[in-house]
Amino acid sequence: MSHKVFISQEQISNRVKELARTIDQDFSGEEIVVIGVLNGAFMFVADLIREIKSPIILDFIAASSYEGTESTGNLKILKDIKVDIKDKNVILVEDIVDTGLTIKELQKDLKDRGPKSLKLCSLLHKPARTIHENKIDYLGFEIEDKFVIGYGLDFDGKYRELPYIGVYGES
Repeated sequence: MSHKVFISQEQISNRVKELARTIDQDFSGEEIVVIGVLNGAFMFVADLIREIKSPIILDFIAASSYEGTESTGNLKILKDIKVDIKDKNVILVEDIVDTGLTIKELQKDLKDRGPKSLKLCSLLHKPARTIHENKIDYLGFEIEDKFVIGYGLDFDGKYRELPYIGVYGES
């Protein structure tokens, strides 16, 4: 299936640098626990933490509120973080905020663990699909309701390796 470039590698790189600068300004050199949401956010997290100058502790979490293609409304943690986030500055990093359900439930779960602060950073946001509002503190790009692939985003496990974000099925 074909796809077209939607957000270029250069656009992503420039935006990641801007986000890192903003994060550094907000945390003034304080230590930050960065939690990447697997699998989709791994490339974004890797690029982002290389640009952040503040000290970082990195961990990953994997969760789902879906069985097949249907949302269950219940969050299931598939891989939990190992780091204790109590009294720590935490940034949860997601690839895309779509309906908002999974991220809302993840934020609730992490908030219950007593962090000093909990911020949300997302590479992409699709407002047209939002059902559960989430405050995105650090946003890469707001996009229309298109099926996007690349830069960690997949279709059936494929296309994650693309250095840009493409629209699946468009050429």
